[in-house]
Amino acid sequence: MRYLHTMVRVTDLDASLAFYCDKLGLKEVSRNENPMGRFTLVFLCAPADEDAARKGQAPMVELTWNWDPEVYEGGRNFGHLAYAVDDIYAACQRLRDGGVVINRPPRDGRMAFIRSPDNVSVELLQAGPALAPAEPWASMPNVGVW
Repeated sequence: MRYLHTMVRVTDLDASLAFYCDKLGLKEVSRNENPMGRFTLVFLCAPADEDAARKGQAPMVELTWNWDPEVYEGGRNFGHLAYAVDDIYAACQRLRDGGVVINRPPRDGRMAFIRSPDNVSVELLQAGPALAPAEPWASMPNVGVW
């Protein structure tokens, strides 16, 4: 398993970039505009991690800006921790066998979400290409929130 990023929702992307980049000194590594989902993702890293981050080898902060205004209460602005795993199905089965609820099953062979005992969302992403859809995951419904 490898730590990937921490996601934070922001209400004003320009103000957030001014804070994280201009004041704190983080560097923008990549940006993904998603018109269909109506959000923008901006990945930032520490200056010393920039070369490694551009190669996908350093942890980053993901700023998520939802284009439609939303009020974030109860810590909802903090999104999730993310880890790459070698086999998402094996990782989810191990967690499930250990009593962990798989809130968002890896139906697509690529992504799953679980929650810590303190309700912190943890995203698991398949390292490399997505695995072929497989049961029981392919038909498993979402449970709760993540």
